[in-house]
Amino acid sequence: MNSLAFSVGNYTPRNLSAPNTTLPAKNLDTTKVSSIKFSSHSQENFSRQLQPKESQTFFKRREAIGLGFCAGFLDVLLQQQLTATAEEAPCELTVAPSGLAFCDKIVGIGPEAVKGQLIKAHYVGKLESGKIFDSSYNRGKPLTFRVGVGEVIKGWDQGILGGDGIPPMLAGGKRKLKLPPELAYGMRGAGCKGGSCIIPPDSVLLFDVEFIGKA
Repeated sequence: MNSLAFSVGNYTPRNLSAPNTTLPAKNLDTTKVSSIKFSSHSQENFSRQLQPKESQTFFKRREAIGLGFCAGFLDVLLQQQLTATAEEAPCELTVAPSGLAFCDKIVGIGPEAVKGQLIKAHYVGKLESGKIFDSSYNRGKPLTFRVGVGEVIKGWDQGILGGDGIPPMLAGGKRKLKLPPELAYGMRGAGCKGGSCIIPPDSVLLFDVEFIGKA
C-alpha cells in the first residue's frame, strides 16, 4: 500500500462490502476486478487538506469586510474633521467701502436672499471685548425677518443681501460680520436701562451669522 491519497487493490465482487466507494475498471478478467478506492485514512487526510483553504477563504472575506467597514468609518471621521476645521478656521476680514467688514466661514450652496423676502438666520452677537450680548442658538430658534426693508440694523441687511463690494450670502452659508457704529446702533446704543446698556453707545459689533434660507 503506498502513501498516496488513493490506494490500489484487488478483490472479488462477492467480497465487496462498500460498492459505493469503489470505481470498477472496464474490460478486465471477470474473476478479478482491479479497483481504485478511497481509504478512510486517505479521506480524512483529504478533508483536512481542504479545511485550511476553506478557513483561509472565510478569514479573507471577514478581513475584507472588516477593512471595508474601517475604511468607511475613517472616511466619515475625516469628513467630520474637515467640516469642523472649516467652521473653526479663522478668516481674514475684508473691509467694504461702507465700513462693514466680512469674511465667509462657510460659503452656502443654496439661493441668495431677495430684498423684501422673509428669511431665517441664526446668529451670535458680541462686543469687541468678546462678550456675547445675544444668541439665537441659546434661544433654540432662528430670527425671522424681512431682509433689506429696515427690520434689522443696516449692517445685517448689507451683510446678507450684499452690495457695495460685498457678495450676497447663499443659503447654508456662515459669515462673520464686523459692524461700525453707524451700521449698528450708533450713538443711542441698545438695551439701555437705568444708565447702563447691554450695547453701549458707539459700539463696534461682531456677528456670526448663519443664513438658513427663506422662511
